[in-house]
Amino acid sequence: MDKIVIIGNGIAGVTAARHIRKLSNKQIVIVSAETDYFFSRTALMYVYMGHMKFDHIKPYEDWFWKKNRIDLINDYVTSVDHQGKRLILQNGEDVTYDKLILATGSKPNKFGWPGQDLEGVQGLVSKQDLDLLEKNAPNNKVCKHAVVVGGGLIGIELCEMLRSREIPVTFLVREKSFWNGVLPDGESAMINEHILEHHIDLRLGVNLDEILSDEKRKVRAITIKETGEEIACDIVGLSAGVTPNIDFLKDSGIELNKGIKVNRFLETNIEDIYAIGDCAEQHEAIGNRRPVEAVWYTGRMMGETVAQTICGNKREYNPGHWFNSAKFLDIEYQTYGWVFSTNGKKEHESHFHWRHETEKICITLSYDTNSGKFLGINTFGIRMRHEVFDRWLTDERQADYVIEHLKDANFDPEFYAQYESDIVGKYNSEMNKNIQLKKKSWKRILSLGA
Repeated sequence: MDKIVIIGNGIAGVTAARHIRKLSNKQIVIVSAETDYFFSRTALMYVYMGHMKFDHIKPYEDWFWKKNRIDLINDYVTSVDHQGKRLILQNGEDVTYDKLILATGSKPNKFGWPGQDLEGVQGLVSKQDLDLLEKNAPNNKVCKHAVVVGGGLIGIELCEMLRSREIPVTFLVREKSFWNGVLPDGESAMINEHILEHHIDLRLGVNLDEILSDEKRKVRAITIKETGEEIACDIVGLSAGVTPNIDFLKDSGIELNKGIKVNRFLETNIEDIYAIGDCAEQHEAIGNRRPVEAVWYTGRMMGETVAQTICGNKREYNPGHWFNSAKFLDIEYQTYGWVFSTNGKKEHESHFHWRHETEKICITLSYDTNSGKFLGINTFGIRMRHEVFDRWLTDERQADYVIEHLKDANFDPEFYAQYESDIVGKYNSEMNKNIQLKKKSWKRILSLGA
């Protein structure tokens, strides 16, 4: 009976384990030093903010693992001996395997800033990071001011978390506008406004120069590179992106680049070793996707895919149409298909943008300039149905069709305000069209989702 060993108990590794168990009677071992049991990483912020307890973000009861014959080892792997098919643990013991799945996730980027290893400097990726945040910023008496460095999704989450305890926050963003490498200009500008309205000291177009220490090797301040300004603080949150957690594999013989190199079947260059999730890097990017995708749902899909292959149903990783969701403070964001930033737009790509006059609600629809084909949509403050947009992208619908049937994709409860009429009106005006908004058809919605 094959012994499958998985390094990492995040969404990718645990999904692989669950699906291998559904498909087979193989021996399964998960090795992780982060926590005893799997938890929902995207919900860590809600534990700190007091909305949930840590036990609430564990999707499975503790007895689940024994019942499903998934053995758990709480330790670090220090090296992989692929010739002997064994792992060496930090405690000195060995773990043998027949097939190995690497699902080691990510770690926060550090860029060699002076003082980046001082006490009070941390990221927000792991359970240990959450515990450290409780120590470094339990309240606004212990932590009188915080600085968050890096304008991505983790950065804005960390700002929201700290503000929930009324801790003043300065937010350093290198770009001239928040996340404008991803968002079109109108959306990025709206989020800038929203951050400032939540009493976060947003500093755009600046870089961290140095983290300054007190006599106890603890953070006391930072300096800004462009101005030399010194900002006193008790904690520095590093959120300038993440990088695959693969340092322990450098002498393993497994091919590495930014991440662990894999083919479309998630196989590495070493037989019987696979890589999935944030740590995996495709040899060639899939469509417009990045070679490394640190996204929750792609980790889950990779776990399902590799389980099929290991259980004899060799399957190519096919993530389908791009989609993602996030939250900017209290604004919900969804994206389906491809909507590139204003500076990153493809040659053939055009955007239609609508924003509500007073509320922080907007959409940006991307379409092919020549053919009018729908390419993607971003929505802020309006919930949309994934299955509807997925079908429209597969069917290569026209942008006109999407606007005409936009109500079919709306997922907001009926008592929520509806904005489709305003959107269609602006679209008609800008595009010189006469699109008539179709009434919501539940029959059509059900067929789209079938």
